[in-house]
Amino acid sequence: MGQGMLAIISDIHANAEALEVVLADIARQNIAQIYCLGDIIGYGPNPVECLDKALAFDMSLLGNHEEAVLNGAFGMNQLAKEAIDWTREQLQTGSSGDRPRWDFLQELPLTFVEDDLLFVHGSPRDPTTEYILRSDTEDLFGEVPEKVKAWFSLVPRLCFVGHTHTPGIITEDSQFLAPHEFGHHFRFDQDRRYICNVGSVGQPRDGNNKACYTTYDRAAGTLTYHRLDYPFSVTAKKIRDNPRLGERNAERLEKGC
Repeated sequence: MGQGMLAIISDIHANAEALEVVLADIARQNIAQIYCLGDIIGYGPNPVECLDKALAFDMSLLGNHEEAVLNGAFGMNQLAKEAIDWTREQLQTGSSGDRPRWDFLQELPLTFVEDDLLFVHGSPRDPTTEYILRSDTEDLFGEVPEKVKAWFSLVPRLCFVGHTHTPGIITEDSQFLAPHEFGHHFRFDQDRRYICNVGSVGQPRDGNNKACYTTYDRAAGTLTYHRLDYPFSVTAKKIRDNPRLGERNAERLEKGC
């Protein structure tokens, strides 16, 4: 059974500058446990450095970008595919030092369960690829959509996800609550179930270009969202200097969308 504070991060996307700032903030709070919900790599310029940091996390999951590096970028757009192909090349230099990284990627689980907590990258029913979007919670007649019911049927009490890069909490009655709507600090009702998107460390897409991660207080039953400034211009320049990564990936860091 887990105890104390837990940092939950996701979607680093090979952004070493954002990850460094987030890890420093976690250390400042004396939080010992870090769980990562996948997509450590993809889009960004520092996959090796970010993977090496992830080797020390307490738990990491398989994201769709790790899956694509291992098995091929099927169904991805050209921008993502090119970044995946380049990332794979960085991890296949032939050096014996690369073996731990490949072993790590190949051993990443699809899901992780701890007590009444479920951790996935995408969704409870499709751990790597299905998106849980704010629009999925909306219904013309104010009812709970069947898709939302299907997700919650697989949630023990709390489910933590990433993948969309958009932080927020979804309730059983199909409300989507953005962090600013509850002051970035949310207390869970013990008798209700929730799906919590922890946002993105390395490529936020909610209109805020600050790195995003969460801390979960197991004892208090609360989740806190953290937004941190980091030198995104440094990361963006690395991307622009690499013709394989694409201008759009740099723009996203600057605009947060």
